[in-house]
Amino acid sequence: MLDKIKIRKDISKEREKIFNDPLNLRDAYKTSALFSMFIENSIKKILASKKTKIALASVGSFSRYELSPYSDIDVIFICESVKKSEDEIQNIITSFWDSGIEVSHTVREFTDIEKFKKSDLHTFTQFFETKFLGGNKNIYKQWRHEITTSLNEELRRNLILDFFTDIKKRLEKYGKSPKVLEPNVKYTAGGLRSVHDVEWIYLIRNILTLDKQTQKTQTELFLKFLRSQEKFYPRAVERLYNSYNFVLKTRNLLHIISGFKNDRLEFDYQEKIAKILGYEINPQLNFMKEYFTATNVLHRFSKTWLLRFEEEISPVLSDYLTIKLDDDFSIKGRVISISKNRNLNLSEILRTFYYRGLYEARFDQNLRSLIIENIQEMLEEEDEQNSSSAFFREILRLPKNVSKVLTTMNELNVLSAYLPEFKDMVGFFQPGVYHCYAADEHTLFAIRNLEKLEDTQSLIGDLFSSIRDKDILYLAVLLHDIGKPINLTGHEIIGAEIASSICNKLRYSEDEIELVRFLVRNHLVMEQTAFRRNIDDPVTLNNFVKNIPSVHALDMLYLITYADLSAVSPAVWTRWKNDLLNNLYMKSRTMLENNITGEELLKIQSFSEIIDDTIEVDDSLKEHIDAINNSGYLLQYTIDEINEHIDLIEKESKTSVLFKKIEQFTNITVITSNTNSLLAKLCGALTINDINIHDANIFTRKNDIAIDSFNVTDFRTHEPIEESRYDKIRNDVRNSVGDNIQINREFYQVKKKWWRLENKFFSRKGKIAVKFEPHDKYTIIDVFSPDRLGLLYAITKKISELGLSIHFAKIATKGDDVVDTFYVLRDDEKKVLSNQYELIRYELIEAIKELL
Repeated sequence: MLDKIKIRKDISKEREKIFNDPLNLRDAYKTSALFSMFIENSIKKILASKKTKIALASVGSFSRYELSPYSDIDVIFICESVKKSEDEIQNIITSFWDSGIEVSHTVREFTDIEKFKKSDLHTFTQFFETKFLGGNKNIYKQWRHEITTSLNEELRRNLILDFFTDIKKRLEKYGKSPKVLEPNVKYTAGGLRSVHDVEWIYLIRNILTLDKQTQKTQTELFLKFLRSQEKFYPRAVERLYNSYNFVLKTRNLLHIISGFKNDRLEFDYQEKIAKILGYEINPQLNFMKEYFTATNVLHRFSKTWLLRFEEEISPVLSDYLTIKLDDDFSIKGRVISISKNRNLNLSEILRTFYYRGLYEARFDQNLRSLIIENIQEMLEEEDEQNSSSAFFREILRLPKNVSKVLTTMNELNVLSAYLPEFKDMVGFFQPGVYHCYAADEHTLFAIRNLEKLEDTQSLIGDLFSSIRDKDILYLAVLLHDIGKPINLTGHEIIGAEIASSICNKLRYSEDEIELVRFLVRNHLVMEQTAFRRNIDDPVTLNNFVKNIPSVHALDMLYLITYADLSAVSPAVWTRWKNDLLNNLYMKSRTMLENNITGEELLKIQSFSEIIDDTIEVDDSLKEHIDAINNSGYLLQYTIDEINEHIDLIEKESKTSVLFKKIEQFTNITVITSNTNSLLAKLCGALTINDINIHDANIFTRKNDIAIDSFNVTDFRTHEPIEESRYDKIRNDVRNSVGDNIQINREFYQVKKKWWRLENKFFSRKGKIAVKFEPHDKYTIIDVFSPDRLGLLYAITKKISELGLSIHFAKIATKGDDVVDTFYVLRDDEKKVLSNQYELIRYELIEAIKELL
């Protein structure tokens, strides 16, 4: 009699034994194959006790012998009639589940072949990847025969086109870059599925099946087949084999550590896997660098073969259309090829990339593979060739496609070979900050975003189009983070020196070198000034402008700041940030062009005078705007909204709360009398309503009326706040301002229900820091911290308790990190004494630690 309880226990023991064996750890192919075979044999034992007329086959990772510890165990039941076989199938499934084999099953009959061939090619494709497990073998053989014979030329072409569509959708969802910081090990570009795609298309295109009656994984069999049948560099196969092994090993460990099916390689898991694999120096960073090297190899392989498949199903161009580019290279259509295979030096390789950008072309598979192998040899031999800078500089001068060319150069490791200083940037990442990609990918996205400005109708788009020396701008962007692998803190200082050295090697003029040096050295300054300082303060404006050597340098700095921020992640670049940067740029440009100070600028131009001439400005509107004395107010609100503020103030409403939807946020504006603890009360009221504050602006009229603006989302859903909640939020804000509720008690009551969710929503650790900056009138406090619900309340409450009043604040969230800036004075309206800094720093850090 079948002992189901024993089978259940055996599966658990075998999983632990196989995946925790240090000897198996190195060879993920062997590990996954052993576990797959064990599950297969367990299923066969169960089937052996049953007489059945249906066939059972494994599908997906199970059929590939590539199961990870908690992979789905996919099976397919094949029968002549589903209706007649329902009871029998249910009986088998129940036996599986009783034995601890939690299969995911589908049931198919022969009519499904024709049905899905016409209506769902994605499902039809899954019919190919099966392996017989048990039951009626004749039915299985007949099923395989009918699928194979149905593959005519038209169907194969349609299947391949369907694959292309499916791949595009998947990468849109999980990430097109093989260097996403928290990737899906299966579905992100360069994940395991990248190789599966090539394998499936190859087998369908050539109507082939691989011998599955072995103890090898299907990927091993496929790579062995490619090596024997295709023109494949042996070292390329070895790299591919090792890279797939590394990613599969990562997935296996990810499952073991998680205790469930989990393919998202988050920061916490990266740290744990790095320790298991024995990385000692900077374990997480070095593990992920190796992971990104592996995913880049898989991504490169996938792209090369997908281009080949696309060529094969496209109309063939006549050789008469071939154009000779020079003695070595020619182009047909938009495909560049080499006239005669031979080793290429670095200068020749750069020439091919120049052609690629100039003609918006790509390399054929042969030339692409040749470049990869030649570059790999140079890197392994550390052969720093004395190549000419001419073609590299010409690439930067291309009228378009610069980012595309540089991206492919990086993908094929050409950038690392040509600029050895760039090599450490490849795959470098910073856990705990707000970037989504490794440093090299972020840099290339930044150049891409600059090129996109050419087609936009905007101030910054017009500015970009007017720049004549775009090659200098591209070079500065390419090198702006070059110092990060040496030291994150102060990378702009180190980077400026490295950039200067590289520019000198590339034979740029002294003026050009100095401009690149300036841009790299100061690429963070404009962002920090616009987002963390009061740009209507003459001291801020003077401090910013005094370091700008010319209007042209300011133009370039504005563009590199935009490029850097817009390439961080989709959530970082917002209309509000765009307006703040634009405002700082316009003020600074006016000061430089007219050689005036910040005081002179603000004296010349009252805030009411910068309103569009087409808008009628009455006395109350002019007085209101000038009383606020902050141009950010005009960026935040429309004239109609400002007039509404005036009406509410004139009606002497105690506390008004307004809501509106802005992009992905809900904006909440509170108008009330200003007090020292007002910001803490407002943050507390929002926090007890499960609201996450992303940024905040404080505007105060000269008569002590505060207009505070918050961009927020719901803590759980990350979506804008539902209108049905507005009334409660409004009441809580009013009660908090009027001291009618004890916010502190409410806060800690609500916090009890958050702890289960906070680890899920706020995964990055980050560092806590408090910095002080001198100012003519105020003390400026910058607070850096990982984000948490209630963080802003905890900080503002502590500032109030320390007897400090907040006169201006800027709150900015970068992913899971926060930078909060406060302009404060003591109760006696004087600046904080420097000997009090340490006490304030200690109290704020302790308050944040208590919250975390």
